Amino acid sequence: MKALVVGGAGYTGHPIIHSLLDRGYEVTMLHRGLHEPVLPPEVEHIHADPHWRKNLEEALDGRSFDLVMAVYGRLRHIAEVVKDKTPRLISVGGALAVYKGWMTITQAHPWEGMEESPVPVAEDSELARAPGVDHFSERVRDSEDAVMEAHAQGYYNSTHFRYPIVYGPRGLAPPGWGIIRRALEGRRRLIVPGGGRTLLSRGFADNIAHGLLLAVDNPMPSAGQIYNICDDTVLTNRQWINLICTAMNHEFEFVEMPYDVLPPSFRDAPVETLYPCHRVMDISKIKRELGYRDVVPIEKAIEITAKWYSEHRLEPGGEEEQSLGDPFNYETEDRMIDIYVAARERAKQELAEVPASEVVWRHPYPHPQKPGDIR
Repeated sequence: MKALVVGGAGYTGHPIIHSLLDRGYEVTMLHRGLHEPVLPPEVEHIHADPHWRKNLEEALDGRSFDLVMAVYGRLRHIAEVVKDKTPRLISVGGALAVYKGWMTITQAHPWEGMEESPVPVAEDSELARAPGVDHFSERVRDSEDAVMEAHAQGYYNSTHFRYPIVYGPRGLAPPGWGIIRRALEGRRRLIVPGGGRTLLSRGFADNIAHGLLLAVDNPMPSAGQIYNICDDTVLTNRQWINLICTAMNHEFEFVEMPYDVLPPSFRDAPVETLYPCHRVMDISKIKRELGYRDVVPIEKAIEITAKWYSEHRLEPGGEEEQSLGDPFNYETEDRMIDIYVAARERAKQELAEVPASEVVWRHPYPHPQKPGDIR
């Protein structure tokens, strides 16, 4: 059996390719060649940019595969080019771009335009089709439609996955690096907007790859389906930070700044803490239909991730780090913390001087001490 993985140099590519090899596939990897992952020598590499249809057509001319897994590139082009090259397509896209209000990807500060949404959000939520999203999000939706339409027309059996915030080793712009670097550099105070109480769906690379391979192993139950995929356990930002700190034997003093006091375009905190609204995916469908469960517990997944980046550090100020959008400007952070803490203490003193309203609280249900007691 032959499998083509389009992409494969990022978080989930490594476990996907190894899982396919374990299943007996001859694996070919099509990617740009800018980042060469360490893979077994039997994995064939095709260097081509999967964002352009012409490049894909030339690179795959005369080739056919039993399975194509599109985990990178411009999906609508991939979906068209492989119509006569495979009977099975498994594709991925980002959930943040699909659900209206979750993130306006093309904005310089997308966190400022977020909208509240239900918790959790299922695949068939009206937010997945609601109008008013940006151009990028519309293209992501168009790509999903292209895959599902080709499936309906009988070109191939397709399954599409909506990715969460993915983390793990070998990432190019790793979530958590803003916390890991600050811990490595001995920072003690950390700005945590909103107290870190926002819930975010994340997915450890091995867990996400496991979800995709469940579709490989179950082609008929997953045929023509779209699945949310993420870790079974959803953490608040505060819990996420604490688990990273536990793995690194570090402790931060959290400076909890309300979102409404932060200046416009605020970025002086780890990127994941900038989300003001919950972003939680409902994965009951993939659990019910394909039997998904995390193969790596979230505590272990975060430990693996923190230790890997502690040993494989991003270059400070390098291209990968810059793509995160975290300035790591500690002078500015400290100044903002000092201003906020001083203002907070003044507010506490002044609020303490306001006469407190008298109120008597009691449980609304009676707790009689003897027969006949009303309360």
